[in-house]
Amino acid sequence: MAAKVRLGDTELTRIGLGTNRLAHTPENVAFVREAVAAGVGMIDTAHSYVRGESEQTIGEAVVAQPDAFVATKGGWGGAGHGRPELLRAEIEESLRRLRTESIGLYYLHRVDPETPLEDSLAAIAEYHERGQIRNVGLSEVGIDEIEQGREVVPIAAVQNHYNLTERRYEEVVDHCAAAGIVFVPFFPLRGAAAGAPLDEIAARHGATPAQITLAWLLRRSPAMLPIPGTLSPEHAKENLAALDVELSDAEFEALR
Repeated sequence: MAAKVRLGDTELTRIGLGTNRLAHTPENVAFVREAVAAGVGMIDTAHSYVRGESEQTIGEAVVAQPDAFVATKGGWGGAGHGRPELLRAEIEESLRRLRTESIGLYYLHRVDPETPLEDSLAAIAEYHERGQIRNVGLSEVGIDEIEQGREVVPIAAVQNHYNLTERRYEEVVDHCAAAGIVFVPFFPLRGAAAGAPLDEIAARHGATPAQITLAWLLRRSPAMLPIPGTLSPEHAKENLAALDVELSDAEFEALR
């Protein structure tokens, strides 16, 4: 199983870090630095997370670590929040909070029912063309929206809710792999039911159920890059160790 995936021009370790609970504290700044040093592939945040504190914390933590790859998002909040003028304002604020001149990956957080997708992405594409956003992504979308978006700007990543029990985006996972788009499942560990066969497989590998769940996702598609959330350096390292778990065909199918 490959431990890396290519997103645009960057090779990334296939386990990232979700930060939707990352408040701005000295402890969390230190935690992010430790996670990057441990080898986390992508730090995932959003303009809306913890009222901006997540981006602020990451910016302080990685300003001296230019190799850290940060993904953020804008356009959360319901109808009207995908308007170009609002997205431009959020992008500018994210650039300031993250203390960077160029964001590694920027997602449209949600498709706005009141704003054409093309208009929302055109605003993001302006920053992409200037090099202030290196890669563009979409979140919670289907195949039609992905292809619609690709008419406006190259789509490098799709972030949808997907895990062992939430499987409605199966076709999107396969579409992304075929198109060379990284698929980033959020809440990758949510809903992973304890008990057989998960616990049995974990015991067989000397691993935790969480590690087996992540290993299953990595096996599911070569384009997969899960972003389990944690505030613990130990848990972040435990998640990274899932890269070393090789499931057999029978184990993969038993969980599938």
